Amino acid sequence: MTLHERDQTYILNTYKRLPLTITKAKGSYLYDQSGKKYLDMYAGIAVSSLGHSNKTILKAIKKQMNKHLHLSNYFVSEPVVSLAQKLVEHAFPSQVFFTNSGTEAIEASIKLVRKWGKSLDPEKQEMIALHESFHGRTMGGLSLTGQPKYQQAFAPLLSGVKHIERNNINQLRSAVSEKTCAIYLELIQGESGIEPLHFEYIEEVMKLSKRYNFLIVADEIQTGLMRTGKLFAYQHTRLTPDILTLAKSLGGGIPLGAMLVANNLSKVLQPGDHGSTFGGNPLACAMGLASFNLLSSTDMAHKVAHTSSYLLEALKSLKSKYDVIQDVRGKGLMIGIDLGKHAQSIQENALKRGVLLNVTHQTVIRLLPPLNIKDKEIKAFLEIFEDLLKLEQINK
Repeated sequence: MTLHERDQTYILNTYKRLPLTITKAKGSYLYDQSGKKYLDMYAGIAVSSLGHSNKTILKAIKKQMNKHLHLSNYFVSEPVVSLAQKLVEHAFPSQVFFTNSGTEAIEASIKLVRKWGKSLDPEKQEMIALHESFHGRTMGGLSLTGQPKYQQAFAPLLSGVKHIERNNINQLRSAVSEKTCAIYLELIQGESGIEPLHFEYIEEVMKLSKRYNFLIVADEIQTGLMRTGKLFAYQHTRLTPDILTLAKSLGGGIPLGAMLVANNLSKVLQPGDHGSTFGGNPLACAMGLASFNLLSSTDMAHKVAHTSSYLLEALKSLKSKYDVIQDVRGKGLMIGIDLGKHAQSIQENALKRGVLLNVTHQTVIRLLPPLNIKDKEIKAFLEIFEDLLKLEQINK
């Protein structure tokens, strides 16, 4: 059997595999078994923010491997504590709980906000999330996710969750009450096609949070760590969240997530309330620390600003030439190109040309390239992308 046939035989079929067998990854490229290279314009869905096989990260792995791979959470660990310290110093006064994934960070936050709400009033248990949001696939994360297509097969879900329309201030005002314990926000909704929250909407959330005393949870699992041009997306606004969830690029390629909790909430969860056997694994945190040091640097901020400006300007120029592009939106190197019915065919044709593109919300090409992608690689993408636009324009 081929590798793909064995995959179909032995692996539970929950993913739509691409017809590729990748044997090597380096920089911004993946290589198949024939040696053909593919420009990776979604970097493992925002995981490989420093590209593939980054030398600094590989060095950190080797160094930690020679010490220990795992310690139980009965012991303190240098890379774990150091990474937590770095996160806090670059975010807001807080403490960190490490997880293995983004959805586990969301689960931890659900337990925290519910326990906090119950300590004030047994009825203060309602959580608010937004339509078209995505907060993970566990039952708690799925309950918050505002997309019925992911939820319907698994109902009934967690009770006490309200979903409201993104950027609809009137709906927001109607939904919150003294029973609200938290609202969950993605500053830019990635799964729904790179849809940002408006400044006025965020300001209203902050105002209502003070009036009704509820917590604001910023889900930065995809936007976090310089993806939007700042280390955290909330830093583009006046918001300081009560809780922040991270994952994806945090581990530099190894599973790692985190929940940052404001200092005034640090005593809500007591020993025994929550835990994780592998959460805060020393090897993952050593990789995370090496990755974070690079991603949080001034040089990286300048690099993302430059590349973002170059790419967005070029895409908007293409939009003016080709009406198959309905919209271009995003921040930093988190960019959505709305192509309507043309998105799938452009994705398929790009693969033939050696470019890997991700389609979300059925109509949007979601660009999440490595943050250190080279200008010549962006240029190569743009040349191929324009060729594909010309083809769609002719055939539409």
